[in-house]
Amino acid sequence: MKDIRGKNAFVTGAASGIGLGICRALARAGVNVALADIEQEPLDKAVAEIAATGVMAFGVRLDVSDEAEVKRAAETVGARFGDLHILSNNAGVTFAGSPLLGVPQQQLDWIFGVNVYGTLHCCRAFVPLIQKHGKGGHIVNTASIGGLQVNPLLRNGPYAMTKYAVVAMSETLALDLANEGIGVSVFCPALVATGLYKSAQRRPERFGGAYKPQAGATTAARVMPTNAISGDEAGERVRQAIEDDEFFVFTHPQTRAWIEERHRKLMDGFDRNDRYLAAQEGATQTGRNPA
Repeated sequence: MKDIRGKNAFVTGAASGIGLGICRALARAGVNVALADIEQEPLDKAVAEIAATGVMAFGVRLDVSDEAEVKRAAETVGARFGDLHILSNNAGVTFAGSPLLGVPQQQLDWIFGVNVYGTLHCCRAFVPLIQKHGKGGHIVNTASIGGLQVNPLLRNGPYAMTKYAVVAMSETLALDLANEGIGVSVFCPALVATGLYKSAQRRPERFGGAYKPQAGATTAARVMPTNAISGDEAGERVRQAIEDDEFFVFTHPQTRAWIEERHRKLMDGFDRNDRYLAAQEGATQTGRNPA
């Protein structure tokens, strides 16, 4: 989407961090923004800030894990905007999740409910608003560099599991929408200075309500060997990706080595399979039982 001025966007997790950074970047580019967040007071403050830039802005209090709420939000946004052009699925939660087999099911239901099903709920509800006008648009799903590898320092298995799913969801959407003029980006940042670590304070009652994380829980800021960028820097990166129709969108060049290391493990698996098949073929040719 080379020309985004005057377009309309819907952004989840919009009251702080990356979400607010995306809203600010879009507003500076002349995009009208509907902001959604689970916390009303920060949402109201964010809406006032974005509206003060001169674009149309309004807020929708929303728990993306609740599909019925998402559908109602889509009705509201459709009625206020008419056409929707940009969907930014940014709402997300995290928690310390190692060892994996000790994580309570309720915690897994929550993180999958927000990070995976929340993204899917919004795609189901809002992509039709982009398709309806037939003028194209763009979807940005916020995953993480953790959606491409499980960091051995963070040991953030459940979070990475959900972000792997967001990457696969984005790849699927890109194929599904390729002929409709709707671009798809999957945002895979490393460390961003956000309030994601406060996720425990925002857990809905149906998932057990707010709770206090276990003492000594590892945080990304303590162990990740990268410098944190600001939410505004992340937002500008996303805006550029929308305009340039990028698919994989990264922030930290240091993380290239992490992905290359995982790729080496994958290639090693293929190499081992080649040797296995060659041995099987050799055994067959010499008349030996390959088993």
